[in-house]
Amino acid sequence: MKKLAGLALGCAAWLAGTVALAEVKTEVVLSGLSNPCGVAIQPETGHVFVSDSGTGKVIRVVNGKAEDVIVGSPKDIYGKGPMYDIGPLGLIFLDKNTLVVGDGGFKDGEEYVRVYNVPEAGKAPLDFEKDAKEKIGPLAADGEIKGEGNLYGLAATPTAIYVTCNGDDTKGWVAKIERNGTKFGKLERSIATKEQVEVDAPVAITINAEGQIVVGQMGEINKPKDGLLTFYSAKTGKKLLNLETGLFDITGLGYAPKTGLLYATDFAWMEPAEGGLFRLDRESKGGTQSVKATKIAKLDKPTSLVFADDGSVYVTVIGTAKEGETGKAGALLKLSGL
Repeated sequence: MKKLAGLALGCAAWLAGTVALAEVKTEVVLSGLSNPCGVAIQPETGHVFVSDSGTGKVIRVVNGKAEDVIVGSPKDIYGKGPMYDIGPLGLIFLDKNTLVVGDGGFKDGEEYVRVYNVPEAGKAPLDFEKDAKEKIGPLAADGEIKGEGNLYGLAATPTAIYVTCNGDDTKGWVAKIERNGTKFGKLERSIATKEQVEVDAPVAITINAEGQIVVGQMGEINKPKDGLLTFYSAKTGKKLLNLETGLFDITGLGYAPKTGLLYATDFAWMEPAEGGLFRLDRESKGGTQSVKATKIAKLDKPTSLVFADDGSVYVTVIGTAKEGETGKAGALLKLSGL
């Protein structure tokens, strides 16, 4: 029991007990997107970047309008009823000019983590293949281990980049790239999440204040409420704490900068009406640490989130096209007042 109590205290920064709900304001920043799957904020400029996955682009928001930054990614198909076109996925900035992008438009085992020096606003966009400064990977097949793809979530520390890998027919891994500034090592398998938690599909990822790796395990898309929140040691890759959340399919995780509270997006593949932005509050049941997911806002198929310095959060949603309409239903939203 002493060991478990110490572990709970060590992971306490991920949530801070039950907090009263605030009045949340939701603003549509961009509409007409096609399966947006990743979002990041550029340091110094504050520009929001989005992987508009279904069009094979990375775009940025400048004065409320979309501007192409990287174009020309091929597309693959993800999902089983419905199915979605996907191209670039996870995004993260390492500094003002260095953007890291996870592949989603190639075959499993043939996808890379790509690094770009992004042009200034108003400049010509980069070519997805030709203008990548670095191509790190892939995670090819290794004996009985299948090649991994769908490099969905990215999180960085001063010494490493962590990548969730969730291919169409694989167990899923958290991969790791050692780094020294913008000098990079290989993309290597690091944490076999399925073996440690017995649930498929690591998707969301972030780093907590203690430097631990925090993963949202999406689980099976045809199984309700099997999403897990799991903490791993960055040094050993071993599981520290694993909690059921009652969420369907966790796609994004992030800590609010002002409160330190942890938030998650739930895609809710089986029941889209149940999807949204949730705050994850710590609970204790019979002396055992658990988590309560408190719904903050209803969202239509949310895929990623990122917090701004002012505490607002940007969320990408795939959305649902209205009957008889063929337009793109995806959007970038801004939620404030959390």
